[in-house]
Amino acid sequence: MAREYSRTQRVADFLKQELASLIQMEVRDPRVGMVSITDVEVSRDLSHAKVFLTVLGKETEQEAEESVGVLNNAAGFLRTQLSKMSNARTTPRLRFYFDSSVGRGQYLSNLIDKAVSADKKFANDNSADE
Repeated sequence: MAREYSRTQRVADFLKQELASLIQMEVRDPRVGMVSITDVEVSRDLSHAKVFLTVLGKETEQEAEESVGVLNNAAGFLRTQLSKMSNARTTPRLRFYFDSSVGRGQYLSNLIDKAVSADKKFANDNSADE
């Protein structure tokens, strides 16, 4: 019988939840700002984890570079705290990355909204002409 979730997915979910609360409660650096963890990818051997995040008010990777740098510097501290919380044999090394997919999604959504409104306007203009 196949498992519903693989071990790497379960570890990724655990890391996502715990890192969100740790960053909010334990990281005292004001340069971090309001961070949301959007996704965590864990390697098959559970030795590395890529943590994707967004920062409130920062739309591009260049704007969020300082926050990501601070979190990468605090990765050792966060890893230590995670190891205290879990009973796993190893805790993955953490590497933080800015997640630009949220901004791209908003941009595409705006384009779709503009296209739909232009289409409605075009349809209304054509019906008025006839």
